[in-house]
Amino acid sequence: MEFRQNQAIYLQIADHISERILSGTWKEGERIPSIREMSESIEVNPNTVMRSYGYLQNLDIIYNQRGIGYFVAEDAYDKTLEQKKRSFIRRELPRIFRTMDLLHLTCKDLKVLYEENAKVKSAHSN
Repeated sequence: MEFRQNQAIYLQIADHISERILSGTWKEGERIPSIREMSESIEVNPNTVMRSYGYLQNLDIIYNQRGIGYFVAEDAYDKTLEQKKRSFIRRELPRIFRTMDLLHLTCKDLKVLYEENAKVKSAHSN
């Protein structure tokens, strides 16, 4: 995992886990890697992973079964999707809108670009 400097590592790990839930890689009720397994696989301190897991536990996205491990919570997909949408709207959209204004791009321009991108992705997946 490659880390960005503009965000705390524990939040980047939480994003990584959230993306796996949203992509369907990890499903509700499924066990996720232990703190030790995760820390070794992404080469970070176990305390950092523990902080990520605690953060996601507070959001009810994962839960701990003492002695067994961490699991994806029921409704984790919906909770993760809602949390990621709120974060995107609050953090990313203002920056995107500023850039759009500077470049004189409209939502209509973006829609065309989005549809072109979707066609390319679809062609590559076939």
